[in-house]
Amino acid sequence: MPNNAHRPGTSQLAQGAPPLAGIRVLDLGRYQAGPRCALMFARMGAEVIKIEALDGDESRANAPRVRGQSAYWVQYNSGKKSLAIDLRTDGGKEVLRDLVKVSDIFLQNFRPGTVEAMGFGYDQLKALNPPIVMVNVSAYGQYGPYRDRVGFDPIGQALGGLMSMTGFPDDPPIRTYFPLIDRITALHATIGTLAALMERDRSGMGQAIDVCLADTGFTVNEIPIAAYLGDGQVERREGNGQGLTNAYKTADGWIFIAAVNEAMWERVCDAFGQPDWKTDERMKNRAGRKKHAAVLEQALVAWFAARTTKDAVKHLNGFGVPAAPVNDSAQAAQDPHLHEREVMVEVSDPVAGKIHVTGKMIKFSRTPMVVGSAPLVGEHTDEVLREILRYPDQRIRALKDANVVRSAAQPAKAR
Repeated sequence: MPNNAHRPGTSQLAQGAPPLAGIRVLDLGRYQAGPRCALMFARMGAEVIKIEALDGDESRANAPRVRGQSAYWVQYNSGKKSLAIDLRTDGGKEVLRDLVKVSDIFLQNFRPGTVEAMGFGYDQLKALNPPIVMVNVSAYGQYGPYRDRVGFDPIGQALGGLMSMTGFPDDPPIRTYFPLIDRITALHATIGTLAALMERDRSGMGQAIDVCLADTGFTVNEIPIAAYLGDGQVERREGNGQGLTNAYKTADGWIFIAAVNEAMWERVCDAFGQPDWKTDERMKNRAGRKKHAAVLEQALVAWFAARTTKDAVKHLNGFGVPAAPVNDSAQAAQDPHLHEREVMVEVSDPVAGKIHVTGKMIKFSRTPMVVGSAPLVGEHTDEVLREILRYPDQRIRALKDANVVRSAAQPAKAR
């Protein structure tokens, strides 16, 4: 079992503590899919130690910037602790090995084989700490035909077929603007890790988890793939759809409606002031409405053009018809749902002063979500070495002098 001498036990945790209080995560992730998984653990109260290079994680330089701070970096690393360390040195590897002994989760998203070459493959971790859970996030997985290839989010969208289904019929393949594959892969990693922790409570043993962007790319396109594998059906892209699932231009913007099932049909007829549609044989089922979409389109285009987005949304929702404004980022940022539900919250920031980060994406009825600030490079180096590993001051000074670790108050040395 892990050496828990330097962490709170169950009896020490206050009632109402965050769900994952007492869990320690070593985050060696980079960019999004790995760090986003570790972020979820930080939000749920785990102690997440971001392991980064002496001059900081490379994504700290990513745009866009808010008063000098990378909004990209902050979104995936707020609420974590920073340990700045050179893992190319024997001393740095020794520090990480000591941390493995007192941690629950080891997360990494290097290319397959890299972490093993560093001396931190699962077999090595298990020898140091049998109950540890290792989370491997990669482009194509730890095994498989494309294991050694390099990949990022759009590659997953392309390989699994999602990109071919996005956009209008005559468009070239289109990727989603935000990294859907990264985000879902991060959730797969989070869910798998939580399950491994629960299983560990029964068996006392940890295990390794393998998730990848390519797997996610196939799962998001699972229905069209199943249709083809079943009897050769090939689904075609439809853009936004037609008729009752589509985007429409209003007097001052755009609105999207998604009235997709039969139960809504009479409500749709009433909402649009079209009682005759209820008895029109062409519209009696979804297939008919799709076939005769041009009839619907003519009426809907005129109806929306005569109304503002706000009025149309209010009217349709009053009839129980799903509808929402198609917001741009500025409009989304001002939406009351975002603020009342604390989806984004403002936190203090060492560079920007204050900055908004993803907040309470999960609401627990009894325990809190934890939304913290993003750390400076090496902000918690001294704390980790002194309070978690119990290194004496002399050893900490020696590590700093040898350029193995760096604290936030210590400038990076020339290499």
